[in-house]
Amino acid sequence: MALDAETFDALIDTVRRYVADRLRPLEAEVEANDAIPDDVVAEMKEMGLFGLSIAEEYGGLGLTMLEEAKVAIELGRTTPAFRSSFGTNVGIGSQGVVMAGSPEQKAKWLPKIASGEIITSFALTEPDVGSDSGAVKTKAVWDGQAYRLSGTKRFITNADKADLFTVMARTGDDPGARGVSSFLVPRDLAGVSIGEPEKKMGQKGAKVADVIFDDVIVPVENRLGAEGEGFKIAMRVLDRGRLHISAVCVGVAERLIADCVAYATERKQFGKPIAEHQLIQGMIADSKTESLVARAMVLETAAAKDAGKDVVMESAAAKYFASEMVGRVADRAVQIYGGAGYIADYGIERLYRDVRLFRIYEGTSQIQQIIIARETIKRGG
Repeated sequence: MALDAETFDALIDTVRRYVADRLRPLEAEVEANDAIPDDVVAEMKEMGLFGLSIAEEYGGLGLTMLEEAKVAIELGRTTPAFRSSFGTNVGIGSQGVVMAGSPEQKAKWLPKIASGEIITSFALTEPDVGSDSGAVKTKAVWDGQAYRLSGTKRFITNADKADLFTVMARTGDDPGARGVSSFLVPRDLAGVSIGEPEKKMGQKGAKVADVIFDDVIVPVENRLGAEGEGFKIAMRVLDRGRLHISAVCVGVAERLIADCVAYATERKQFGKPIAEHQLIQGMIADSKTESLVARAMVLETAAAKDAGKDVVMESAAAKYFASEMVGRVADRAVQIYGGAGYIADYGIERLYRDVRLFRIYEGTSQIQQIIIARETIKRGG
């Protein structure tokens, strides 16, 4: 159920001021330390950001997809690492429970996820399994009393601090996606270990690492849905997550455009601000036009999802366009700033590196193209 307009407007205003006044001044510190300050994480928990998408009955804010997208746009106006600190709780780490959890599972986990007491993570990718997500090799073997889970997951966001993993594992002999099931696996179970965080191109402060399951005993009550439903659950979770990421892309693009305009109106070359040179204006115009298109796509698709419509194709199209769009905007921003854009002082090169990941995670651009084409053909055009 949507918040009333006054309450939602107050939330947007609070998030916008928090991003501008509290988070943006910390960007260089987060980059240098590769960590989000603990007091900032505590503040975001207090604001309810860890429970944006979780129903009010479980302690969350219960935002609709459209409301969540609008909040995500605001959060996109600072380094994406801040959003990543709670992003798995809002998206892929919690939505399996929200969409497919039993009443008992929801009551047990969702209140603590919404408050941030529990940090969640989504364990699908493996060393040999990325885009072909139906080919997972991690196994969960039923021994008559519980499942025994073994395998390795790779590039798992927030693995370093996660308390609960949604794990996709093979439970039967059925090939491909039909043999995949989904499990809730607490970090403190015997046999769960976490690798060292990876060194990454960008998004410093947001960590990814391997998660290793060595004959972990998982009780049957921790299975999400029935055996063989894991891939279906994962795809539903990713459909929603792709819209959220698309909205973040829009926010980053809008921040970059605003920074470019501010710089171009102050920086002078050939006796006048570079904003008055037509080739600079062309780059600004292209960036603004593309960001407006992406914003419209995201908000329209979010509203359609809230209305109960099938938005598999539209979510993929939004993710594909928005993630590619913000890459082009970031590239133009470096060009508009010139040498200053390549130097760390202005933060433009940092955002240029940060946004590159959007075209890869939660489904690469090429996977989105496949989904878009498949769904378009299925619908007859």
